[in-house]
Amino acid sequence: MINRIRDIRKQKNMTLADVAAACTPPTTAQTVGRLETGMRNLSLKWMERIAAALQVEPELLVRSEQAAAPQIVATLTASGPEALSERRDAILATDFGGDGPLLVLSIDYPQGEYRPGDQLWLRQIAPDQAGRAVNRDVLVPRSAGRFAFGRLIDRKGGRIGLLPPGHGEKQIVVDNPAWLAVVEMLVRRL
Repeated sequence: MINRIRDIRKQKNMTLADVAAACTPPTTAQTVGRLETGMRNLSLKWMERIAAALQVEPELLVRSEQAAAPQIVATLTASGPEALSERRDAILATDFGGDGPLLVLSIDYPQGEYRPGDQLWLRQIAPDQAGRAVNRDVLVPRSAGRFAFGRLIDRKGGRIGLLPPGHGEKQIVVDNPAWLAVVEMLVRRL
């Protein structure tokens, strides 16, 4: 099994000390470093502690040596593509987990920046968490099995205001939605 702690930690922009402090109970950066490099055995107990600190599922910390994982090999900078000093596993945004279930919205007609064939992966949240979704695209259930989709621009009380992605469309207001789903990832075939 290949240990993916370092790849996940770097993608979350955390230091060894950050992960060590986020563990319950806290540990040392040296211990986390030893777990990353394989100098210390990654037991199930440690997997659970490190996964909780990184806010991912424990099984994401390891992968089979036989399964080829997607690799990050370069970054695109202002001066063009630059090779990384060391390849890293690419971790899908959906693998990082979250509190709500994942939903997918399929695009069949061009809307704003979205093209036919696109898939939007969304994370469901409770209406009281709508403040963290302001200025982001959301899917909101409406009555009779319908939905509203657009940029969350306003929330007052139980009302949610959305600006649809099409040009010149009017704001949509949804009263007391059961949930919202925030776009986390765009999947587009080229």
